[in-house]
This record gives sequence, structure tokens and C-alpha cells, in this order.
Amino acid sequence: MTALGTTGTRLAVRPTAVAIAKRIGVRLIAGVGVLWGAATLSFIALHVTAGDAALSTVAGQGANPTKEVLDQVRRDLGLDQPLYHQYLDYLGRLLHGDLGRSYQQRISVSQAIGEQLGQTVQLAVAAAVVAVLLAIAAAVLTARRRPWRSIASGVELTLSATPTFVIGIVLLIVFSFTLKVLPVSGNDGPRALILPTLTLALPIGAVLAQVLRSELEEVLEQPFILTARTRGMRDTVVRVRHALRHALVQIVTMSGFVVGGLLGGAVITETLFVRQGVGQLMLSAVTTKDIPMVLGLVVFAAFVYVLVNLLVDIAYTLIDPRLVTR
Repeated sequence: MTALGTTGTRLAVRPTAVAIAKRIGVRLIAGVGVLWGAATLSFIALHVTAGDAALSTVAGQGANPTKEVLDQVRRDLGLDQPLYHQYLDYLGRLLHGDLGRSYQQRISVSQAIGEQLGQTVQLAVAAAVVAVLLAIAAAVLTARRRPWRSIASGVELTLSATPTFVIGIVLLIVFSFTLKVLPVSGNDGPRALILPTLTLALPIGAVLAQVLRSELEEVLEQPFILTARTRGMRDTVVRVRHALRHALVQIVTMSGFVVGGLLGGAVITETLFVRQGVGQLMLSAVTTKDIPMVLGLVVFAAFVYVLVNLLVDIAYTLIDPRLVTR
């Protein structure tokens, strides 16, 4: 019976493992498709826009380049080749991990991203931590508690609907121009990180709080919560120790949204607060029409987004194996 039981267990486990591996494989294929789509769409968008890319590349400082210089730039960037040849060459380099070389900065796109990535990661991690902490605090303190729930929901709706740059400007007016307690811009020290972090964190945290509160209110109606209350536990202890850990699973599923918000908001936030980072690098590349840099940054952002969503999907599948049957 033991052997049969062991065999039966193995037979029961194998399909689950295979199903999980299949699910991950499907996500990997989908991720490759997203990367290809991002690379292709950005390539098309940059090459169909009006204007001479070679002229934009060398005439950013008001220069008047000669025809010989422009021809040389076109040869260096491959712009003298047919469009399909440029596209295939571009995809071939991506398959080898080559994001290209910036003609203006005279360095590889990978090196340029590496030099600016640390500042953006610092801002993104700080904003993510603050957003999650604010969401947890708001959800735990206001779930099923009127009128605080209504007040918090109104504030969250306002923050989530307000453009990032508007939030940043309001924070600057209050804390930098009026109270003069925080610096206006720059990357110098922790104090310069506070306003950019809040600018990114507030709208993301508002959305997370709405989702987390809804989930928390459902958990608070479960029988095991009633059991915990009958044992004489305080309401705050029940919420934090028992209900919150079940509701936090939704934070995992929202990780893709958080990363997307951080990537998109970094461009605006770093520009508004004059911070160095990948967002500033992207804005500069778009403004000067640095084609290799723009394409490389788009692919890099798509790769980060796909990687995070893949890891989240794997984590959530391990948390709830029932997903493999859906």
C-alpha cells in the first residue's frame, strides 16, 4: 500500500509540475513576442517620423553640417541601407545582445544605460517601498471603517487620476518654494530623493490601496477571522496578523502595474526634478533623435517589464497552484 501510495503521489505531482513548466514556457514565448513587438514598433515609429535623422543627430547645437558629413553619419548609422535591411540588421544585433552605439555620446547604448541605471533604480525602489507601505497603512486603517473609508477612497481616486507632473509641481510649491524644507532638484543626498519618491509613489500607492482594501474587506468576512475575534483578539491585531497576510497576495499580482508605473513615471519625474537617470536619458535621446539610444532604451524597458511579470507569474503560480488549471 505504501508503494502504491507513493506512486500515486508521484503521479499526482508530475502533471502539476508539467503544467507549471508549460505555463512558464507559454509566458516565456509571450515575453519574447512582447520584446519583438516593442522593438519593431519603436523601429517603425522612429523611421516614419518626419525629418532627417542624420541631420537631427549632428545639428542639435545649431550646426550647419555639410553634405559630406551627413552622408558619413548615414553610413555610420546604416541609414543609407534599405529600410528592411536596417530592420533585419537591428534584430540581428539584438539577438546578440547588442543594443547599438550612440552616435552623439560616442559610447554603446548598454554603457549609457549602465551609467544612469543606478539613479533610476534608487528612485524606483524608494517609490515602490513607499507606495506599498502607504497602501498597506491606508487599507488596514480604513477597511470597513466609515467615514474614514469614504474619505480615503476619495483621496485615492483623486491621486490616481492626477497626472504625475501635477503632483510633482504641487509638492514643489509646498515643500520647496513655500516651506523651503526640501531641495528643488538634483541627485545630492537623501533629501533630494524625497519629493521625486513621493511624486512617483502617491498615484501608485493610491491604486494599490484601493485594491488591497477591497481584498482586505473580503478577508475580514471569512470564518477564520470571526474565530480570531471570538478569542478576544483586538481588531488591529486581527487585521494585521490574520487578514493582512492573505490580502497581500494581491500586491504580488499588481507588481506588473507597479513596474509599469515606475518606468513611465521615471521619465516625467526625473525631468521635473532635473535628476540624472534612465528617464532623462530617454528624453534626451528622443529630443535629439538619437535612434540607437531610443531603440535600445525601449527594448531595455520592455525587457524589464517582461522579466518582472514573468517572475510575478511564477511566484503567483507557486503560491496558488490552482492557476495551472485555468
